[in-house]
Amino acid sequence: MRTFEDVYGLWLSSKCPVAGAPTLEAALVILGYITFLAIAGAILPGKTYAGTVLADGSRISYKCNGFLLLLVLLASLGGLVLTGVVDPKYIARNRGALFTTDLAIAFALSCILYVQGLSSSSKAASFEPHVTSNPLQDWWCGVQLNPRFLGLDIKFFWYRPSMMGWLLINISLAAQQLDVRGSVSLPMILYQAFTAFYIFDYFWHEEYVTSTWDIIAEHFGFMLVFGDIVWIPFTFSIQGWWLLQHDPPLSPFAAAILVALFLAGYAIFRGCNSQKHEFKRDPTAPIWGRKPELVGGKLLVSGYWGLARKCNYLGDLMLAFSYSLPCGFSSIIPYFYPTYLLILLINRQMRDEARCQAKYKEVWTEYCKRVPYRIVPYVF
Repeated sequence: MRTFEDVYGLWLSSKCPVAGAPTLEAALVILGYITFLAIAGAILPGKTYAGTVLADGSRISYKCNGFLLLLVLLASLGGLVLTGVVDPKYIARNRGALFTTDLAIAFALSCILYVQGLSSSSKAASFEPHVTSNPLQDWWCGVQLNPRFLGLDIKFFWYRPSMMGWLLINISLAAQQLDVRGSVSLPMILYQAFTAFYIFDYFWHEEYVTSTWDIIAEHFGFMLVFGDIVWIPFTFSIQGWWLLQHDPPLSPFAAAILVALFLAGYAIFRGCNSQKHEFKRDPTAPIWGRKPELVGGKLLVSGYWGLARKCNYLGDLMLAFSYSLPCGFSSIIPYFYPTYLLILLINRQMRDEARCQAKYKEVWTEYCKRVPYRIVPYVF
């Protein structure tokens, strides 16, 4: 296992993905990337989905063409790589400057959103500023639920440079490993395949994002701005950065086990979220071939949602560990993401329990009796 000194040394060395100062070039690259996604997303065709009804009764429509946008982005970058305009190893070789510049952009955007929110005069609850007596808290959590710029719903859009950025970082890491060692290792191949599948699937089902807690309830401040554009691409890819410097042994049998873990996690994760989304869209739609069963006429206890109250978190955790296990067990560094996710999801589950108890009262108590397990069926 790596010691603190090892981790600190990695942080200071050129191997660290976050060592470096912001640069103008990095700023132009990141802003150009974000601008391309915004313009292309507005131009490309896509189906419009009505979001969840908000607290004030309003309902925002979202144009979900993220999958097509991702294909256009990869095709465009692929053409630039083939013509020699873009170096596929650029991100891997300029990781520090890109990270710190990205952080500076997140900070600046959060300040702009805070000022914009304070000056907003909209009467709709989805746009009306939510201001407390604590300016730092307002800047951190955000003062607007759905800020817009030139007709663009910034919060919904912000997932695109985030998740696509994660994929681009991974591709660059694979290109760098190929350049250095002449091949891509089996652990790197598995990590790349798992994460790429997850990201493509995310945009294939992009409309599901419209019913998530972040979209319908969280205000858009530094917490989400930083979390999307910095935290997701740069920390979710830690396994790839680690595999760039290490080549852990991995037998074909172990690789097959990891593939099975990923597929099982995906089946649970996607199955749970699909059932929730379809239930919100049509409460009468069958689940596992049967009419949905409810507690108190409100809370779903059919399908995965009858096995555990947050069974989707189990699938998410299984996926997270499948990204890290190809790295072996010689270091704790590749396990940062699943460890962080475990803490985050348990905390979120506890907060959601408290919120639901206050909202549904005795109905929630009855629901917990029907579905006693929190995340892992028959265990926890």
